[in-house]
Amino acid sequence: MVRLRLDLAYEGTDFSGWARQPGRRTVQGEIEGALGTILRLPEPPSLTVAGRTDAGVHARGQVAHVDLEADALAVLDGRDRRRDPADPVAASLDERLSSLRRRLGGVLPPDVRVHRVTVAPEGFDARFSALSRRYAYRVSDAPGGPDPLRRREVLWYSRPLDVERLNEAAAALLGEHDFAAFCKRREGATTIRELQRLDWVRRDDLVVATVVADAFCHSMVRALVGSLLPVGEGRLGTDWPAGVLARAVRDSWVHVAPAHGLCLERVEYPDAPELARRAAETRRVRTLGS
Repeated sequence: MVRLRLDLAYEGTDFSGWARQPGRRTVQGEIEGALGTILRLPEPPSLTVAGRTDAGVHARGQVAHVDLEADALAVLDGRDRRRDPADPVAASLDERLSSLRRRLGGVLPPDVRVHRVTVAPEGFDARFSALSRRYAYRVSDAPGGPDPLRRREVLWYSRPLDVERLNEAAAALLGEHDFAAFCKRREGATTIRELQRLDWVRRDDLVVATVVADAFCHSMVRALVGSLLPVGEGRLGTDWPAGVLARAVRDSWVHVAPAHGLCLERVEYPDAPELARRAAETRRVRTLGS
């Protein structure tokens, strides 16, 4: 078997999220289907992803891995190499992976791209080996609305936002906490996370939140953003989000921001010798202070 790492991007508007779902168009389904077609597999292979994004969420720096029989890549020899069919020398692995990336570009629809295909180092797991995920949420508070060419990636907020208020409120949420008030609960899953960065910057009429954590529970980024926006406009005090966090109970003012403003920008991994240790550590159910 060989484990391949895929670095990819997608425009999430027309997808029902990352995860494969019967009868729905998903990013996972498109890529697995393309791999199955190119490699002539009887069944599409199964991808493991760093972060399962929701419907409408975009990604620039998503990472996934796939396990394949090494022989499955042999189908990539031949036409790309323009060699005599009688030549017994197989293509190198690098040549096969380069061919696979090019063919994915030809088979995949234009709203999903695989930018890089490499052999994953020993111990690599796209999901469990990750140290952190970085998201950006883009909001425009322009009085007349955002640039229409960016309507699929920018949320329009009709009231002016104060970046200083946003950052004051966000600073109190940093660190390891139980984010139950900002997550949709799932059976058997912990809501304890380490929020490593949450800050806002203004670029003309665009206000961008950068959110980094070791991992995120379901809807956490969008709930954090949706809770901070009314603080930024002055409807709620800057200490309100920290109070909600401390109570660990969903508040009626905790609104989940729309999906289209959110983009997964980057996934960070440790150096190769630490990959397996990190994966084992991540798989443990976490408690506060553990």
